[in-house]
Amino acid sequence: MNRRINRETIRNISSTTVLIALPVILFFGSFMIGRYPVSPPDVMLAIVSVFVPMETNLDPTIYTVVWDIRLPRIVAAMIVGAALSISGASFQGTFQNPLVSPDILGVSSGAGFGAAIAILFSFSMAMIQTTAFLFGLLAVFLTYFLSKRFKSNTILMMVLGGIAIAALFSALISCIKYLADPDSKLPEIVYWLMGSLSAVESSSILMIAGPVLVGFTTLLLVGWRINVLSMSDDEARSLGINTEKMRLLIIFCCTLLTAAAVSISGIIGWVGLVIPHAARMLVGPDHRKLLPASISLGATFLLLVDDVCRTATSIEIPLGILTAIIGAPFFVYLLQKGYEGWS
Repeated sequence: MNRRINRETIRNISSTTVLIALPVILFFGSFMIGRYPVSPPDVMLAIVSVFVPMETNLDPTIYTVVWDIRLPRIVAAMIVGAALSISGASFQGTFQNPLVSPDILGVSSGAGFGAAIAILFSFSMAMIQTTAFLFGLLAVFLTYFLSKRFKSNTILMMVLGGIAIAALFSALISCIKYLADPDSKLPEIVYWLMGSLSAVESSSILMIAGPVLVGFTTLLLVGWRINVLSMSDDEARSLGINTEKMRLLIIFCCTLLTAAAVSISGIIGWVGLVIPHAARMLVGPDHRKLLPASISLGATFLLLVDDVCRTATSIEIPLGILTAIIGAPFFVYLLQKGYEGWS
């Protein structure tokens, strides 16, 4: 018994260490990667000298690269990856379905339509991101309103309503692409829809800071309630949980996170579907551990993918392409393995 407890303790400590160390190491390592290579000592000097007064002989270009170009992009990649991952894990538990992803309620398609309209009318980047965020929220509101029109299974109707709303906005996106100028607007719309962090600035992160903070904090606080929702509504009610209100709260927080992520990065698939499964393999199905693990793995994964996208070739690869290339085979591997530890 003691040996079993010790092994379990060692495993928990090892998992925690990995989940903390991975994003931290990759965070600092990402500053050194790019068209303009920066050595580790120069990275540390550029960061430390801003907070601690000291004389350095660093090239001003290094400060620009570290603080103005790479820091916003690195932070954005980690936020987007973490937001999509925790939303996917929360949705999979709430809807009792391992195949649910953050865009199941149409938020990504709605945000894509909002961005396409903004690009078509030559709005600024800040307005494109704001419009994408608002239309993402609108899509989920329409999905929820549609599901309430039916008296049958609420979860099923919400999923089906999300599919319908996503299809509607996808058709509207196609309409916008058809009307767009093929020499200028259409390539910009297509590139945005494939996902990229090349246009992210510090102002972009500040714009989504509020929704992201609210979403992360609330979901982490209600992790144990998601454990109950992942069983059945009857058991949840017997424990004093108002299932409808709790499910609505979780959907609202996941929508905030997903809409905020999509508004600055474009549509990035597979992260919210695959990463929660990888986190379950590492820490188990308890959402009190699963949600923090999903945040860590999601942030690490998307930052790693972004590093590859901006350095692998002479032109930047859209994020959505690489996440699909990596995510689809990994998901097939999970299916082949017959993994059943999601609930």
